[in-house]
Amino acid sequence: MESTAPLPPSLLRYAWLSIAAAIATILLKAVAWSLTGSVGLLSDAIESFVNLAGALMALWMLTLAARPADDDHAYGYSKAEYFSSAFEGFLILLAAVSIGYTAAVRLVSPQPLEAVGLGLLVSVVASIINFATARTLMAVGREHNSITLEADAHHLMTDVWTSAGVIAGVGLVWLTGWLWLDPVIALLVAANIVWTGLQLMRRSAAGLMDVSLPAEKLEQIEALLAGYRQQGLDFHALRTRQSGSRTFVVLHVLVPGHWTVQEGHTWAERIEMEIHQFLPRAHVTTHLEPLEDPVSMDDQELDRPRF
Repeated sequence: MESTAPLPPSLLRYAWLSIAAAIATILLKAVAWSLTGSVGLLSDAIESFVNLAGALMALWMLTLAARPADDDHAYGYSKAEYFSSAFEGFLILLAAVSIGYTAAVRLVSPQPLEAVGLGLLVSVVASIINFATARTLMAVGREHNSITLEADAHHLMTDVWTSAGVIAGVGLVWLTGWLWLDPVIALLVAANIVWTGLQLMRRSAAGLMDVSLPAEKLEQIEALLAGYRQQGLDFHALRTRQSGSRTFVVLHVLVPGHWTVQEGHTWAERIEMEIHQFLPRAHVTTHLEPLEDPVSMDDQELDRPRF
């Protein structure tokens, strides 16, 4: 039993929302930087360009992931989402390098800030836009198990906290006159961005390497199977993997050897349906084997022994 529906095309509108938010924040943060001359605010604006590039990539990959399975891609296109999050992680690292270089130059040659009050106000408005967009993308991404939207949301929330730090730092420079605070804060922003980028790339690599389902999901499956063991069935060779918004579950169902094929099939269908209750977009494959036959236990490993 499987969920054959691809990623809902309706999710594309959230990618467009992210693109619109990125363009709006780029314009606002650029204005804030031009008003103040703060390298901290410049670093914040540069990260918004990364947001835009990531949102455009997300739109492309969500469009691809929404395509149904075909003869050349029998398991669908859901893994396309990992390319989006990996690409965004890479762009984040590039932005961090750019921010770090700009901050290092300003640390050597400090410059006074101008029109700080108005610049900070504009930056706050940009942060509010990012916060609202991030909350929306996170809710939708978790609902549909879309790593692309979740990655975009995490990045936007990082941008929000980064902006909060920059705003606080620039405010302190304004109040104290300590010009060195501005580039130091920009360097801290760069370090924070590096961490976010590495996390996104790690998660993308795990997905491309067919990482297993999270522990809590595996525990749900095991709890379900435990109930069936009490009814005389047994199981082994449980394997799972995550592929974008789609999950794959494979397990061997051991039933009494005297059962008919129809009886075993009926129980296997029941098990698959119950797994679908907490993994609605899962492709579940069961393999029936006789409980009493010792040969049934020879295929617990991925590479089954051949005789």
